[in-house]
Amino acid sequence: MAMKHFLLLAGALAMMAIPAAAQPIDAKVQARIDRILEATPLIDGHNDLPEQLRENYGLSVEGLASGADRRPDHPLMTDMARLREGRVGGQFWSVYIPSEVTGDTAIRATLEQIDIVRRLVKAYPKDLELARTADDILRIHKAGKVASLIGVEGGHQIGGSLAALRAYYDLGARYMTLTHFKNNEFADSATDDPKWNGLNDFGRAVVHEMNRLGMLVDLSHVSPETMADAIESSRAPVIFSHSDARALSDHPRNVPDDILKKLPANGGVVMVNFYTGHLSEPYRRWSAEHAAEGARLDTLYVGQPEIRKAKLAEWEKAHVAPKAEIGLIADHIEHIVKIAGHDNVGLGGDLDGIGYEDAPPGMNSVSGYPLLFAELIRRGWSDADLAKLAGGNLLRVMRRAEAVAASMKNEPPATATLQPRAATDAWK
Repeated sequence: MAMKHFLLLAGALAMMAIPAAAQPIDAKVQARIDRILEATPLIDGHNDLPEQLRENYGLSVEGLASGADRRPDHPLMTDMARLREGRVGGQFWSVYIPSEVTGDTAIRATLEQIDIVRRLVKAYPKDLELARTADDILRIHKAGKVASLIGVEGGHQIGGSLAALRAYYDLGARYMTLTHFKNNEFADSATDDPKWNGLNDFGRAVVHEMNRLGMLVDLSHVSPETMADAIESSRAPVIFSHSDARALSDHPRNVPDDILKKLPANGGVVMVNFYTGHLSEPYRRWSAEHAAEGARLDTLYVGQPEIRKAKLAEWEKAHVAPKAEIGLIADHIEHIVKIAGHDNVGLGGDLDGIGYEDAPPGMNSVSGYPLLFAELIRRGWSDADLAKLAGGNLLRVMRRAEAVAASMKNEPPATATLQPRAATDAWK
């Protein structure tokens, strides 16, 4: 009897040691989550698996059936089994290339990334199917598969050519992020010094052509001025495929309240990111201090990499990086709801675009979404609002973009052009 009590106590202590987000979900709560996500597909706005497959796996799409991370030095957050465990019903696969890759080289690299997505879908026909419309997403989800969509992560990827934009759309791309880390020929980035103070005339032409096609205008990574210009210029709702609330963490990648206030009239959606660096203001400040210390050591110990490494490790031991829990993701979701409303929020985890240690416990894999829903249920969310968050809002945005495109069907394709910047071989 004493041994039984000992084992029960040991089990209880073990559970206390596990972060709340990692504990099993109550059966009734899980049943409720399952019911919601059977009726409404959970659609994530941004997953960087294609980049991982290019950078670390030789462009191969093999070995992704179940939990096979394949390389311990580059573990993946995504495979078919974990997509099902996470109840994912739709996924935008990012076709990312660095901002430094420009001109015709950018177009070629983007086509290669699109090819990875299309090969990925073809390799797992029982799990994935390419979707082009909101109706496709619902049909594919009803068939028990993950509707797979393509997002182009940066306006530099069209190489200044609207013909390239149209070609990407024809290949399945359903959003384009107007910038990435750097300004491009037509729009300012959130993480670069202003050049255009928003969109220039060609940028407005890009937005117009995206409206004509039915391609969603993605404002993650852009400056607040670009956000405002794009919302004003776009006839269709915009999205932020993977961004958080700037009022909670003053990272330039996040969305300020004055922009959130514009979303109800526009109909757009902020799809909340799981990256600790965007979620946590203490972590953002720690990261800046960490970078400053690294730069200081680089100056003090030039040519002495082992000493620099040891000194930085000492600093890290004395200045432990702040951690983020799953509740912080829920906080950002609820702030967006407070300012913009339940109709203007979604999910865009940025998984496989961030490291395993860079997301709250339990949220560093596509299997983690039910944990977030359980947290919101604990906070009193209704089934209807959870369904909007999961994918209902994004489906509405897509339907509206499709309707806008239909209303513009008699407009000819835009012919505005830019002289492309010199190509670079910075990414091979």
